[in-house]
Amino acid sequence: MAKRNAREAGRLIAVDGVDGTAVKAAARASIADVPKRERGGVSGWDASGVFGDLIVAAQDAGRPSARTLLLLYAADLAFRLRWEIRPAIAEGRVVVAAPYVATAIAFGRAAGLPGAWLTDLFTFAPAAARTEAVDDVGSRKTDGGFVEFGSAFMLDARGNKRGDLIDRTRTHLLRLTRTRRSRLNH
Repeated sequence: MAKRNAREAGRLIAVDGVDGTAVKAAARASIADVPKRERGGVSGWDASGVFGDLIVAAQDAGRPSARTLLLLYAADLAFRLRWEIRPAIAEGRVVVAAPYVATAIAFGRAAGLPGAWLTDLFTFAPAAARTEAVDDVGSRKTDGGFVEFGSAFMLDARGNKRGDLIDRTRTHLLRLTRTRRSRLNH
């Protein structure tokens, strides 16, 4: 009987946002609110190391497109789900995913990708029990989080970095979390 109750207590909390430092801080605060015996930890992006590998790739590999970055994010999220998130939830623990699906979808929408394609891409990801949207654009460091990392690779038609991609992602994220709040927080 105790095992069944523990399994019922396991859940996923998503912390989404455009500023990696703020997302990490919010994730740490969210997990700190959980009783120690129920904590499963924080699952951060690039747990698989795929983005670290991208950084050290040779220059002649070229810059990845937004679609490529999101496919890599989905692969990394699948890794996180398999090795960090689902095992902790199965043990009845609370896991914070920082960031999770809403950040990636907002980034894709800001980069001009179709919403249906983005939704289809992340159908494998289970819904979070709760989603927190961190409304902070902070320092815009390129190494802070997924959005900063991705925006550093994105170029406009003239070959200039898309500095406004972070702001557009923030707008899409706030719209997404506001309009889908009932779907994101169930």
